Amino acid sequence: MLVRHPRGSLAATQNEFSIYPRNINRLMMSNMTIGAISTSPSTRMTNRATVGRVFTLIREGTATTRGEIGRRTGLSRTAVASRVTALIDARLVVEVEGSASSVGRPPTRLTFNSGAGIVLSAAIGRSRTQVAVCDLAGEVIVEQDVVQEVGLGPEEVMPEVVRALLALLAQSGRSTKRVKGIGISIPGTVDAERRCSRDSPIMRGWDAVPLAPYVSALATAPVYLENDTNVMALSERRGHLATYQDALIVKASTGFGAGIVAGGVMQRGALGAAGDLGHIKTVAARGLSCRCGDSGCLEAVAGGWALVRDMRARGRDVTHIRHVVDLALDGDPGARHDIRESGRRLGEVLATVVNLLNPAAIIVGGDMAPAYDTFVAGLRETLYGNASAIATRDLQILSTTHADKSGVIGCAVLVLDQVLSEAAVDAAWS
Repeated sequence: MLVRHPRGSLAATQNEFSIYPRNINRLMMSNMTIGAISTSPSTRMTNRATVGRVFTLIREGTATTRGEIGRRTGLSRTAVASRVTALIDARLVVEVEGSASSVGRPPTRLTFNSGAGIVLSAAIGRSRTQVAVCDLAGEVIVEQDVVQEVGLGPEEVMPEVVRALLALLAQSGRSTKRVKGIGISIPGTVDAERRCSRDSPIMRGWDAVPLAPYVSALATAPVYLENDTNVMALSERRGHLATYQDALIVKASTGFGAGIVAGGVMQRGALGAAGDLGHIKTVAARGLSCRCGDSGCLEAVAGGWALVRDMRARGRDVTHIRHVVDLALDGDPGARHDIRESGRRLGEVLATVVNLLNPAAIIVGGDMAPAYDTFVAGLRETLYGNASAIATRDLQILSTTHADKSGVIGCAVLVLDQVLSEAAVDAAWS
């Protein structure tokens, strides 16, 4: 059965394939270097309408019939047919009868087959890891949370991640042979080429430890690694970034971070360290020690771990910011005050960022997001009070599209940007 999804994207449901042509394996297993990743699918035409270009048109829903492909690319009917046949043989595209019309026979429509494989996602945090099996459209099939002790190293966390993913594969009824890529996110700056943490003061024991070998038992598929806030930003491609091409995606959790999107493109910085909001110095934290080893950081006065520290000092039995949020949602006045105050402190820092970058939207996610109204009330107060009038005139403050699934969906998008890129598709037929 085929169903139509938003923006003309079509996906196959209950449509499983267990045998893959040689070309699809070449395409999916190719391990491509991660470069700059656009935050919205490209619709620009190239001078040479390759198989990869035709696939992108179908995948985006821009052209869903052979006639539309011919008109958009200038290819002859024979050339269109040969490219479409290659994609059908690779199971990346399937044909479905068009809707009935009053005049003439409806054209056969072409749709992206999201059931042609799966990707595995692991969004790793300090105290919780979220894992999922997703289809080739980035939709979550099954998911699970893995709670872990704070401060564990990769030698302890990664085997648990692998076991959880294997259990999800069994639950989903998919085999490891169907895995086309594995996406992982971790806090802090990452080395995407070596697939390891580059420099993370809060993930001690993870720096320079390659993570790909830990998941090699899962599948002989490429592994991709990204910062946790950047994958949240990638998840918004299917959400707010369709409207706002300049945005800050803020993760408010144990600490703070931001994914920066400018002109529809992720901005990582020279060393991949862009968006480290939590360790910007602020007057409100002067003299307070931060978990990074320095003092005066925003996190030291407003991060989730600081709120837990302060509530415990007042005799409250909390161990994680999620517990503080639960209390706030239950109406606890102390928890509500602390979360609103955290938003106020973040807003003071974000005012400078907004003046500098002039985003169209700030998108808020992370463990504090369930208390969105309380947190954002404080954020708005200081942000609008300290940023310039022009920078905030049309500024939108929004919650994440996918809530607590943002991490695993973003990890899936990270993989799909590579294994389903035009270059990867073309490489299968080069």
